[in-house]
Amino acid sequence: MIERQDLRRGPSHRGWLFGIAWMVGACAPADSANEAPGLRSEGDLDESRPNIVFIMADDLGFADLSSYGRTDYETPELDALAAQGTRFTDAYAIAPVCTPTRVGLMTGRYPAENRTGLHEPLTGRWYDYENGLEAEPATLSKLLKQAGYDTGLFGKWHLGWRPEHQPAAHGFDVAFGPHSGAIDYISHEAENVALGHDLYLNGEEAWREGYITDHFTDEALSFVARADEPFFLSMQYTAPHWPWQAEDAEPTSHAVEWESHGGSPEIYADMVAALDEDVGRIVDLLQELGYAERTLVIFTSDNGGEVWSDMGPFRGRKMELWEGGIRVPAFARWPGVIPAGGTTGQVSTTLDWTTTMLAAAGLPIPDGIEGIDLLPNLRGEVPLRERTIFWRVHQRRRHRAVRSGDWKYLRIEPLGERDRGVAGEYLFDLASDPGEQSDLAGERPEVLDEMRRLYAEWEAHTLDPIPLPPPEPPTG
Repeated sequence: MIERQDLRRGPSHRGWLFGIAWMVGACAPADSANEAPGLRSEGDLDESRPNIVFIMADDLGFADLSSYGRTDYETPELDALAAQGTRFTDAYAIAPVCTPTRVGLMTGRYPAENRTGLHEPLTGRWYDYENGLEAEPATLSKLLKQAGYDTGLFGKWHLGWRPEHQPAAHGFDVAFGPHSGAIDYISHEAENVALGHDLYLNGEEAWREGYITDHFTDEALSFVARADEPFFLSMQYTAPHWPWQAEDAEPTSHAVEWESHGGSPEIYADMVAALDEDVGRIVDLLQELGYAERTLVIFTSDNGGEVWSDMGPFRGRKMELWEGGIRVPAFARWPGVIPAGGTTGQVSTTLDWTTTMLAAAGLPIPDGIEGIDLLPNLRGEVPLRERTIFWRVHQRRRHRAVRSGDWKYLRIEPLGERDRGVAGEYLFDLASDPGEQSDLAGERPEVLDEMRRLYAEWEAHTLDPIPLPPPEPPTG
């Protein structure tokens, strides 16, 4: 076991104390903390526009936090934050890969309804460099900005390179980070070597020395310290996405494949430790400035994990629609509004966080947004709501999936060796089989037919998927 004190970062006593509280709260049944005393009434909420801090990790597996089951390292700061709010057991990313999930977050709509969401992900190569998130429909950040929020984005954008696609065009007052999907943590060079150095402050190239996770947090702390309330802080960390680099690493050569080269459980632990500590720094500043009681903080991941991740009981990983590719850790804290120490089995997705943030800000939900407001669940005002959710990936995998209630339908077409042996149609009862080991397609043909129908009906209203083009443009 990798002990927390063996990492370069020392243990957090504050995180340890709240971790104890989390363990006590985690023993409660789903939606158990709904009768906590001293919560504000809904009438009070109508008069309150909270600050909003949305934190998204990159490629963090479902069980990559110690409060979600990781045992070879600890995440005391994130565990403490979860203990002060309510944790989700059935939260999903709306896609198993970066760009589509971010399209879903920003628009509140399925990625397959937006042409940028068809890129899995944007790469900056010849076939997608001109593409990016369009001005319409109005995005989450733009709606909050129009409502009077100070807005800042720190970390990964991955929604386009051209000025009309960058954060400023979507209502962010301040934006600091890379435009592409992965950068070297030390040199800040893009994964796509043709893009070169990939770190920008408000659209202008920015040069920093040192570990990029810390730089995202440093800039975010500066934003919070000078922002007027209410503010919207979008933290889009690249951690723990490859390349696999701890803080004392050397820059990674582009001569190697970043995704498959190097890494170890120890390196991964240090990458998550950096993320954990930096989230703690943000939480500490909110407390220091007196903002904690009037700030909604949300934490989640953009998709399932990769090679060094722990997906808990779930099968699969990033880029797949097995549960391990889309089931993610998620929790929310809003003192006096969201009970502390709670756990909920409410099925939720990235799209729901969009709706929830707009609702918390007191804004009307625009037509076409497909998420639900999770605050009534988090406040204990409604029972668990049954959901029907759809996913599709096409470019590097050919997976289609539906979850309706506890039933999950999964269709896999062979595309490469990784899926060749598992191609076919599956039906799972996630209530009894979260690990997707017992295919019930043959035993429940009537359910299989209904799930097929639901999927076909949904897909008929989406954009046609696009195949992955060749690496180089055609000649002649």
